[in-house]
Amino acid sequence: MSSRKQRIYWPRTLLAACREIEAGDGASSLAGIAAGINVSASELHRQFTRRLGITPRAYAEALRLHRLARGGKNTLDAIYDAGFESVTTAYNAAARALGASPAKLRKTIDIGWWMGLSDLGWMLMAATDKGICWLAFGNEPGALLEEMRAAFPKARLHNDEERLHGWFEQVREFVLLPKEALDLPLDVQGTAFQASVWQALRRIPLGKTVSYTQVAKELDSPNSVRAVASACGRNPVALVIPCHRVLGSDGRLAGYRWGLERKARLLERERGKRSGESAED
Repeated sequence: MSSRKQRIYWPRTLLAACREIEAGDGASSLAGIAAGINVSASELHRQFTRRLGITPRAYAEALRLHRLARGGKNTLDAIYDAGFESVTTAYNAAARALGASPAKLRKTIDIGWWMGLSDLGWMLMAATDKGICWLAFGNEPGALLEEMRAAFPKARLHNDEERLHGWFEQVREFVLLPKEALDLPLDVQGTAFQASVWQALRRIPLGKTVSYTQVAKELDSPNSVRAVASACGRNPVALVIPCHRVLGSDGRLAGYRWGLERKARLLERERGKRSGESAED
């Protein structure tokens, strides 16, 4: 019998681990999570930390903080409902993970949001009652939240995991296995020209790319290449408005507000160059 270990497709395995952590109350052990997805605890910890930039324990703690934003009638009740042992523990954890106090996280607002880990790092989704208005990726959850707050300075924000969970999962699955275009409701605001660019981007087929020049020509505005690039850079909704499918005129990767490495990984998968699920990624 061969002693060669079965190869693990870690992006899919880590997504399963994220879901296990998200479904729990923060008390699940690393060993229990690892056993549930049939990997060793030590290797799960190593791969989770290396690929997602955070330990499983720190991720569970961050999720408790997100849920803290919607729990209880007052901040003190919410702290204990979220599973923190003391007010000091909650405030220290909030400051360390998100750069905000529990009271600040609980301010009443109009836009619902939810955040979790994806194969592209932290993913933050926000939506009005009409549709998704923000979808971003980053390495630091606190920075993602601050960027969203700056984008909606007059909005009132609230944690809305329950309503956004289905959309969030669709996007997270798409990152791993982009089978078809994401058809999710949007509520994005921009100039008339920006709106026309974003509509054109949504017409780019999965697995295809175009240049900024081609988009400008499609809009019957061939001299607006820079404006097209600017509209792509101001796209508030990653993936659903697929600005990652726009390249420079020489075919090279051009600017992407969520990082060129993420852009390259998305395009590689959309072109069908990813490895099979039994192989390492």
